[in-house]
Amino acid sequence: MKNSTPLRRVELGYFLLIALAMVQQLMIYWNIYVNQTFTFTEFMFSIGTLAALLIGFFLPVGVSTVTVFVFLVTYFVWLSTLAPVNALTLSWILLLPANTAVAILIKLALVRSRRFIKRLEQLRKTNPDIDIDTSLGSKDAFEDTLMKQANLANRYSDQYGFCIVMFKLDFLPLTRESVGSHRFAKLIMELSRTIQKQIRYEDYKFSIGEGRFIILCPLTKPEYLKSLMERIKIAMMNVPFRDKKGMSLKLVVRAGGLVFQKEQFSRYENIDDIISALERNTETDLIGEYI
Repeated sequence: MKNSTPLRRVELGYFLLIALAMVQQLMIYWNIYVNQTFTFTEFMFSIGTLAALLIGFFLPVGVSTVTVFVFLVTYFVWLSTLAPVNALTLSWILLLPANTAVAILIKLALVRSRRFIKRLEQLRKTNPDIDIDTSLGSKDAFEDTLMKQANLANRYSDQYGFCIVMFKLDFLPLTRESVGSHRFAKLIMELSRTIQKQIRYEDYKFSIGEGRFIILCPLTKPEYLKSLMERIKIAMMNVPFRDKKGMSLKLVVRAGGLVFQKEQFSRYENIDDIISALERNTETDLIGEYI
């Protein structure tokens, strides 16, 4: 895969260009050494090598290809009628088209590289909705899902509702220090798998940073939420994981929940208010009804 990247093709193109330039200079110097002259025709051929590069760089590929074809036909006619037959004139039938071909290769590779770099820059600035490694949604994904669920619950309040639960890792700086940054990422993955085992397929899970996980549970009755919250919290605290010293890691998890209320529908548009309310409820493991 590495050899097929645009930057690799640019490197190959420049290598070929330098090699061609060395061969052309060698042919010219050898001809001067043998004949002790440097004629106008040879000077024009030297200029032609530069023109071939410019044609390959600046003209469209189709036009460059036609130009090379016309040159080959014209050169064959000139070589068979008027040209002196020697190593220099014979070599130019290959060297000039080769210059154009290498210039086209470099130009196309540079164009692909520019597009490739722009695409990488766009991806760098874009926060993914779902983390591939943990399958946890981002804060933006949580906001989008919450608005859709709130609209459904507001429209069909007599039939549809949902609950939200936040699980927060306590003593987060100490936990990070105990496991290290690399193993902390593995811990998040393990917690995500643990949460997934405790929820239904239609439930949603998110991570909004700072050791905070959010579960959105459609069609979950409030009276069942407390047991669900406790079950997931205990499962998270019992995750078998070892710190940098090989000791069993002891996690402390706090949980808090919210039950959707139709009269507060407009407040669900502010995601930060929802997160703040959930965080307040985690302080006492509370299931609240008001934001």
